[in-house]
Amino acid sequence: MTQAKTPYHSAQDLGFMQLALRQAHAAAAAGEVPVGAVVVRAGQVIAAGHNAPRTSHDPTAHAEINAMRAAAQALGNYRLDDCTLYVTLEPCAMCSGATLHARFERVVFGATEPKTGAAGSVLNLFTHEHINHQTKLTGGVLADACAQVMQDFFEQRRVEQQRSKVPLREDALRTPDLAWEGFDLPLSFSHFTSDLPALNGLRLHWFDNRTDSAIAPHVYLHGPDGWSAQYIAQLQSSQPTVAIDLPGFGLSDKPKKIATHRLAWHAQVLRESMDSLHPVPVALHAPRAMAPLLAELRLPVHWDDVPPLPEALSQAPYPDRGHGAGPRALSTLLAEPTPSPSSL
Repeated sequence: MTQAKTPYHSAQDLGFMQLALRQAHAAAAAGEVPVGAVVVRAGQVIAAGHNAPRTSHDPTAHAEINAMRAAAQALGNYRLDDCTLYVTLEPCAMCSGATLHARFERVVFGATEPKTGAAGSVLNLFTHEHINHQTKLTGGVLADACAQVMQDFFEQRRVEQQRSKVPLREDALRTPDLAWEGFDLPLSFSHFTSDLPALNGLRLHWFDNRTDSAIAPHVYLHGPDGWSAQYIAQLQSSQPTVAIDLPGFGLSDKPKKIATHRLAWHAQVLRESMDSLHPVPVALHAPRAMAPLLAELRLPVHWDDVPPLPEALSQAPYPDRGHGAGPRALSTLLAEPTPSPSSL
């Protein structure tokens, strides 16, 4: 069996990439994503830089940009056409464009970046013939070492995040079970999930009265001042019915920060919950006040007038003010004029 050959890289490229790696480690020590860069001219390092968007509050402060700025200042020229840029991670579109504007003779990078790389991974700005300057490109220099520093950084960050998490009491985000005593709720129809990506670990609740999950249901969504108990009559009928509680409502988990309850977030949760239902629902029923959340759903919408709940049942999910952050937030946000989706 023939072994794959290790790509050959010159001692000069390896040496300068080692210096870029030192800059990457400096970025990690500062709490920045560990990317480092050096600018070389005639075999000499004339500038270096590392990632600093967080500490500088500057979204353009990537390692390459910082190194280029320092090099241009050192040479007194914004043209760097006799220079080589070494960077530990494949440049993004912004940094690739900047190297072309600066007219670098050559760009050398270490690890590939499959999400944002603009030197061959997502796109390759360096191969466009119509760009008025052609910069030579070399990738994969010390790729394993450059990738490892990134992997180590994000692994350490995950460990620190886990350590910083303080377990919440179950009733911190959930209404205690005692709150439901004395009400005739169809709790045998209750279902929960935390698997939707938009939930970020929160628990979503819905009622589902179907005895055969292969039957397409009618889905009911509460209003900003209600919850799924508004649809007890439908749930107790023979019609296949699903009634959902958005986060912050009913039996779903209730983030207590008003700022958490953005319309875009609730719309995303609703889209993902609709996509997870099989077979595809017959239609979605909702109060017209919820129209801004439904604009991107590919379901026919029936606007229903839902009778108000008795006061005690309406307030049962919200034993303290914090639990009511969702209804307060959506009542305010939904009052703003927004185009409504097409309806039946």
